[in-house]
Amino acid sequence: MKDKSMRLPQALVHAALVSTVFCSLMGQSAWAGAHRATSQNSAGPHPVTLSSLPGTNLDHEARELNAADLADAAKHDDQPVVLVASAPLSTDKSDMALFVQLQSARLCGSAGCSTSVYLRHKGGWKLVLDSVSGAISVLPSRHNGMHDLLIDKNDRWTWNGTTYQDGAPAPVPQKAAPKKTDDAPKKKLLRG
Repeated sequence: MKDKSMRLPQALVHAALVSTVFCSLMGQSAWAGAHRATSQNSAGPHPVTLSSLPGTNLDHEARELNAADLADAAKHDDQPVVLVASAPLSTDKSDMALFVQLQSARLCGSAGCSTSVYLRHKGGWKLVLDSVSGAISVLPSRHNGMHDLLIDKNDRWTWNGTTYQDGAPAPVPQKAAPKKTDDAPKKKLLRG
């Protein structure tokens, strides 16, 4: 009985791994593919889902970009897990972002693990947002041609032309104000 109960979780893990490998072979993260499929149907934030993708191009790029942190961790017998994702940040296909998070007890603090965002630029990667903590979503709104980023559901970061900067808090959806109506009974003036 134990053997049969373990097959379903193993099958789900296998399916997720096959999907991840397929997406990495296609040069995109699972999130980026889902983003393209849903971006036309939804105007809300698109969460960036970080995953461990060892052996992929994204993982290789992330390890090169964070070589100093990984080397320092190795000196302290620490082996961080490297989590990555990619997402388009504009309609220009060359504006693909790489999201990288290093997870280990030594590198993560009380606020959680920090994520850095790199933008493909002239054949290389440029750091455009360094060490933010919290869940990241790509918003449909844009500044200077690039999508805004939402950190932890309330902190909007906007593109200033060269990097992301902390902007105003994200707007909170407001309920529609009640409409004024003339349904109140009108007083009749009595003339006498």
